[in-house]
Amino acid sequence: MNIDLGLKDKVAVVTGAGGGIGREIALALAKEGVSVVVNDIGVSLTGEGGSESPAQETVGLITQKGGRAIISNDSVSSWNSAKLIIKKTLDTYGRLDIVINNAGILRDTIFHKMEPSDWNDVISVHLNGSFYVSRAAAPYFREQNSGSYVHMTSTSGLIGNFGQANYSAAKLGIAGLSKSISLDMSRFNVRSNCIAPFAWSRMTNSIPSNTEAEKERVERLKKMTPETNAPLAVFLASEAAKNVSGQIFSARLNELFIYNQNRPVKSVHSESGWTPQQIAERALPSFKNSMTPNERSGDVFSWDPI
Repeated sequence: MNIDLGLKDKVAVVTGAGGGIGREIALALAKEGVSVVVNDIGVSLTGEGGSESPAQETVGLITQKGGRAIISNDSVSSWNSAKLIIKKTLDTYGRLDIVINNAGILRDTIFHKMEPSDWNDVISVHLNGSFYVSRAAAPYFREQNSGSYVHMTSTSGLIGNFGQANYSAAKLGIAGLSKSISLDMSRFNVRSNCIAPFAWSRMTNSIPSNTEAEKERVERLKKMTPETNAPLAVFLASEAAKNVSGQIFSARLNELFIYNQNRPVKSVHSESGWTPQQIAERALPSFKNSMTPNERSGDVFSWDPI
């Protein structure tokens, strides 16, 4: 059975679409008949450089196959420039149906050596950028009584990772932002969901590949390329997901995941209240088995994709 995704003639903004996951999502949307605004300021993952060419390449890949796409080189990291992204979309296509918040940079460093600039730069692009672009699109989604947001979170925020306090905080913040959008805008038939993507291509060079078993593992990991995340993003943007909102998913090669979200797991009660000593004596032993292990993402996703 072929389910109609209802995407033909829709319009999407995809931020950070000059390469990687963003490019693959833009290509996949265009394949379904979506007109795409390819937003990218042309910098590297570490924020260096600056060129129109990555966005131009993505647009070229779309138009060569008969799709429709335009470039936006405005930054997501300021309110005024985010509004320009949405304005260009409406000026060109006359409508907006989908926002994919994918733009991001990295400033990885161990917490006790992290500079305030490392923190501010990452928060500015990831968390503030997701807010600014989403907020700029919100009046139009409200007016037309429809719309879909897809935001990129990360297992670094949902679970944890080394040397990424800025990135983890931003990505967990995006999950909270998405849930708030979902709650606030549900009455306007606007949906908001998150993807925690897996794309291991940048990691493979540091993984040992000396033995035959290690070489086989690296080859499996190399298959987790950016395009494996695109089908999930396209689904969440589509009418097939009209009843899906406020959720968090992952795609890891041939695996799909849905995440639980923070809820109380156990309670203890004292009729007279608590002192610090009573918490240590009574509450702590009761809570101990319910505590979340202090793990990183790699500890939780401990098996290789197949």
